[in-house]
Amino acid sequence: MKAVVFEKFGEAPTIQTVPDPKPAADGVVIKVEATGLCRSDWHGWMGHDDGITLPHVPGHELAGIVVAAGKQVTRWKAGERVTVPFAVGCGRCFECNSGNHQVCEHQTQPGFTGWGSFAEYVAIEHADTNLVRLPDEMEFATAASLGCRFVTSFRAIVDQGRVTPGEWVAVHGCGGVGLSAIMIASAMGANVIAIDLTDEKLDFAKKIGAVATINASKTPNVVKAVKQITNGGAHMSMDALGHPTTSFNSIANLRRRGRHVQVGLMLGEHARPQVPMDKVIAFELEILGSHGMQAYRYQAMMDMIRNGKLKPELLVGKRISLDEAPAALMAMGGFEGIGIGVVTKF
Repeated sequence: MKAVVFEKFGEAPTIQTVPDPKPAADGVVIKVEATGLCRSDWHGWMGHDDGITLPHVPGHELAGIVVAAGKQVTRWKAGERVTVPFAVGCGRCFECNSGNHQVCEHQTQPGFTGWGSFAEYVAIEHADTNLVRLPDEMEFATAASLGCRFVTSFRAIVDQGRVTPGEWVAVHGCGGVGLSAIMIASAMGANVIAIDLTDEKLDFAKKIGAVATINASKTPNVVKAVKQITNGGAHMSMDALGHPTTSFNSIANLRRRGRHVQVGLMLGEHARPQVPMDKVIAFELEILGSHGMQAYRYQAMMDMIRNGKLKPELLVGKRISLDEAPAALMAMGGFEGIGIGVVTKF
């Protein structure tokens, strides 16, 4: 099969012909019809993830068609349209048995612990636990865009952030994660403030549900601006970028007993950001992480999509070929354009 491969961290990936994958006894092989471009893959290429073994094929936001299934697989067969969470749970450990597959003690991750979806085919383990059936009407590009950023934002807003109607929600960073969070929080009935460095992204954020915006490049004190808009601070706030400044601001702009959810990855030199712990104590703030979403929780999100309350197709940005993916991957170190880029031509 054709795949994007990098043999050294930080050096340009190339298109190579590599062996086709075979399914594990409890796994499947999926023909990739679409795969998202995500900054997490850039972190992996840079060497920020110690689970990667070289040479490596990145890619973890995928949708496609099952072409082969292992002998232990009972729920899936060739020809079915599927997607999969980026954190693949084993289905047997304590966390999986408690319903928390997203923090499985033995999780695998396509594009990180194993070869990923920047390829014509990808192998997925523990298929009966992790595969998600796609609605017939959902385009593969839309399904791939759900795979990391949208589902992570759904769990961050709905399950971790516990957003309720009428609350103020601040979203720091309007890339794929942030725009997803804005759409989802708005659908939940919250009043959303979008914060970014560019007016173009902020204008788009308004179109998908933000009631207020803050351009951090023109606003000297983002925390003060959020508190003024909300008359005291956000009930829930998310760092969707993953930077010491946005993480600090997201915590500091909360009102008393507010909830901060960290979604943007904090790796490398950013792994230990400054935290306003005095505010955390005095205001009884909550600091939460959010790491993907379990396969069984997709149904609630899919129902909202089917009923028109969520429209992830609006967040799909540029569509490129696999041949263009190496350059696109290397460029992910900068700020994303509007929407989620997706590889749709193989």
